[in-house]
Amino acid sequence: MSRVIALIGPTAVGKTALSLDAVEKLNARGLPPAEIISVDSRQVYRYMDVGTDKVSFAVRREIPHHLIDIADPDEPFSVSSFVEGAVSAVRRITARGRIPVFVGGTPFYYNALFNASMNASLPHDPEVRRRYEELAAQEGAGVLHSRLAELDPVTAERLHPNDIRRVSRALEIWALTGTPPSQLYAEGKKLDFGFDVLYIALTRPRAELFTRIADRLSEEFSSGFPEEVSWLIEHGFDERFPSMQGLGYRELAAWRRGKMSLDEALEGSVTRTRAFCRRQMTWFSKFEPVLWYDISVSSASQLVDKVVEAALSHLGGTEEAVS
Repeated sequence: MSRVIALIGPTAVGKTALSLDAVEKLNARGLPPAEIISVDSRQVYRYMDVGTDKVSFAVRREIPHHLIDIADPDEPFSVSSFVEGAVSAVRRITARGRIPVFVGGTPFYYNALFNASMNASLPHDPEVRRRYEELAAQEGAGVLHSRLAELDPVTAERLHPNDIRRVSRALEIWALTGTPPSQLYAEGKKLDFGFDVLYIALTRPRAELFTRIADRLSEEFSSGFPEEVSWLIEHGFDERFPSMQGLGYRELAAWRRGKMSLDEALEGSVTRTRAFCRRQMTWFSKFEPVLWYDISVSSASQLVDKVVEAALSHLGGTEEAVS
């Protein structure tokens, strides 16, 4: 049984900064060095840097990060791809006598890896489903069903072309996971990879989180995010691909096409990110075993100390941590 740590929490809560400080402190305690495995469904893509808030290459040279920049934006990357990559990363990290630390906010990936069910807590995004339903209303149910048939012929065969609700739901799952629903349901129970995970969860008051989300997106929009999306579209990485349905990317793609102003794109990105934040908190509230820390009631150094002590307690010392 491999004991691992997972630092979770909603977007903009402060996971990245705290994870880097905690890993540095862990490394200073005499344990084998720790390496970070990213659990982020957008950071896997190359060329998508500003909008995914990736850590810099300089930081990655100091603390190795895994599952970042491993797929092109037009390349299918499913939850199964994540599980395969994460298991491989853990095995390689531990084989070198180091400690894997998971950091990120994609709940479905955690469920698939640790909860022994590939279809547990299938993600929802009412806005994604609404767009598919609007497509059916505008162009007909047959168009929607044909789209599903291209992406997941097994599910399309099972669903009647006029069943707009279920067809839209199937397309919603595909858009959010990059995986055909039939594959998720067929996999059902997965192999137990032998991970004993402790979730260390960060939170903040909701009003504070929402302010941080708006501030971060405003900073990204003024620091190259629109130019990043323009470059992606110019190089053929457009809205056809799940990667470009990510928070902010979809809105900026609409801006690039002249369908909304830059201010409208920013406003839409903030609104959708806040909704995603609420869903993250709902999902993470069901995770266990978990230790919750309110990042707003402790100093940064105090919180790092608490996280490090919790990690050390779970890891049980050098030998058990890498066994």
